[in-house]
Amino acid sequence: MGKNRLKTKQFAATKRMINPKEIAKTRKGAEKSGESEKRKNRDALTLKRVETQSAGMFGRYNSTLKPPYNVLVDTNFINFSIKNKIDLVKGMMDCLYAECVPHITDCVVAELEKLGQKYRVALRISKDPRIERLPCDHKGTYADDCICERVKAHRCYIVATCDTDLKRRIRKIPGVPIMYVGNHKYAIERLPESTQIGNS
Repeated sequence: MGKNRLKTKQFAATKRMINPKEIAKTRKGAEKSGESEKRKNRDALTLKRVETQSAGMFGRYNSTLKPPYNVLVDTNFINFSIKNKIDLVKGMMDCLYAECVPHITDCVVAELEKLGQKYRVALRISKDPRIERLPCDHKGTYADDCICERVKAHRCYIVATCDTDLKRRIRKIPGVPIMYVGNHKYAIERLPESTQIGNS
């Protein structure tokens, strides 16, 4: 005996009619993709401007970094030094095992002045006679841009900062070491081992 099947309604399959406007759209899309491929090929043929390397660079190492080291100090590096009770010049000399000359730009001093009374100790440290003051001749007082531009122009500096954004920007510039505060002392990254005397 056969099974009783429930009969369901069957619908006829209909063909989809293509609208003439859709045909025109697909043709235009194909033409645009062809143009974009031509544009990509043209862009691939253009010359790229590459920044010239400094004469002091030997491979990825900077050979202009020699004692006495020139250390370019940032605002938050001074603040972290105060919090960790580290003397600026003595801590640098303990880190690098050589004589150091800390430099501070006018933009960094202006930034400390803007921060007000809370950072008056940092402002007093920035006016220490052992720290050399570098004049700025540009507009604005944003210290990070000032430090990056100065380091790109003259790669004889070690940048002392604890700011993660500035560190990221400095890491993109080859041959510039970064000094930072870690474990209640100064630490340095990207300095060639041959220039560090204390490593043996």
